[in-house]
Amino acid sequence: MSRVYVTRAIADEALASIRAEAEVELWPDPDAPPPREVLLREVRAVDGLLCLLTDAIDAEVIEAGEGLRVISNYAVGHDNVDVACATARGILVCNTPGVLTETTADLAWALLMAAARRVVEADGYLRAGRWRSWSPQLMLGQDVQGATLGIVGFGRIGQAVARRARGFEMRILYSDIARKPEAEEAVGAEFVDLRALLRASDFVSVHTPLTEETHHLIGAEELALMKPTAVLINTARGPVVDGGALAEALRERRIFGAGLDVFESEPPAPDDALLKLDNIVVLPHIASASVATRTRMAMMAAENLLAGLRGESPPHIVNPEAL
Repeated sequence: MSRVYVTRAIADEALASIRAEAEVELWPDPDAPPPREVLLREVRAVDGLLCLLTDAIDAEVIEAGEGLRVISNYAVGHDNVDVACATARGILVCNTPGVLTETTADLAWALLMAAARRVVEADGYLRAGRWRSWSPQLMLGQDVQGATLGIVGFGRIGQAVARRARGFEMRILYSDIARKPEAEEAVGAEFVDLRALLRASDFVSVHTPLTEETHHLIGAEELALMKPTAVLINTARGPVVDGGALAEALRERRIFGAGLDVFESEPPAPDDALLKLDNIVVLPHIASASVATRTRMAMMAAENLLAGLRGESPPHIVNPEAL
């Protein structure tokens, strides 16, 4: 029977399906990843690894897994895995694409609305006993209806956000590495370059993968292009936005607000400048955190893992050349 290491507790159904075909060793802490030394030790004895974005599956880990055949990443992205190294060693790398599109778009929209209308700030204001009376100038926010939404990265999630924007009669702009005529026609979006998007948008929502080209794609120079009434939303990857530059722009009120589900370092340090600001909504990377979506992700990761261990082509393989 194959041996598998799972780096975090996932849906019971998925674990049961793996246990039906393999011996499973499960890291017991549901809230934190296994330490580096534990991962290096465990990978030596397994045929399959089911891991998360929080696990650095680099060349050292991959080479330590002498019998490793499959790395099943419980995520859409796979920038935590050295895919080139795995491919060179004939190890399959899998992911869970598409499953979290709508759930993540919902969360991006929730952040947009919360930041625009100062929902979290107003909640704290009331709970602190500071509300004295209805006031014409109290907690003024930004209108969403009829505003301009700029979407940076027009893949599945960006397009899902655009579909939601149509209900608010928003003008939709998008930037991407290439124009997508069919997608823009479907939602009534306009293709523009990033600088034009930042200048024109009332809301900017980031949906790009993390690559060398997109690291700090939104930095001080880009933030300076945005309107002082604009709101920045990031549910993609933390390092796509320069956190220090964003904190400075928010602190100096050069943009109105922000909503983040991701950070350059996760979790952010307690003294992170972003956490000291009242014009930002911050969440602990929960964009896909609905019961249904996380269960589907777990089942996909399990199916990928088991297919690879059986010698079959996994449903969602990142490096088919390793087959």
